[in-house]
Amino acid sequence: MGNDFYCEQVLSGKTEVEKVYETDNVLAYYHTKPAYDVHIVVIPKKHISSLITITEDENDLLLELLSVVKKVASEVVEKQGACRVITNLGNYQDSKHLHWHVVQGGRR
Repeated sequence: MGNDFYCEQVLSGKTEVEKVYETDNVLAYYHTKPAYDVHIVVIPKKHISSLITITEDENDLLLELLSVVKKVASEVVEKQGACRVITNLGNYQDSKHLHWHVVQGGRR
């Protein structure tokens, strides 16, 4: 496997995921190897390597992505009382595809 799990596995259909929310351009699903009690990943369906590489031409996609993050986070807060929204950059980013983690609870 390369360094883009989301394109190579999730968006290609090679790895099945439990969807939480989906639009034409964005997918939110339960993490395949959760590190938290609630662990949802939100990704653009278009390959964008990172938050810091997104271009001005992709601002509409970024807004749609953040809208889905907001919706998912709101639902987690409503059900669980709290959540964190995380994106990793640089060496912290294992998969070089822009993604957000919406998490709640302690580490497993």
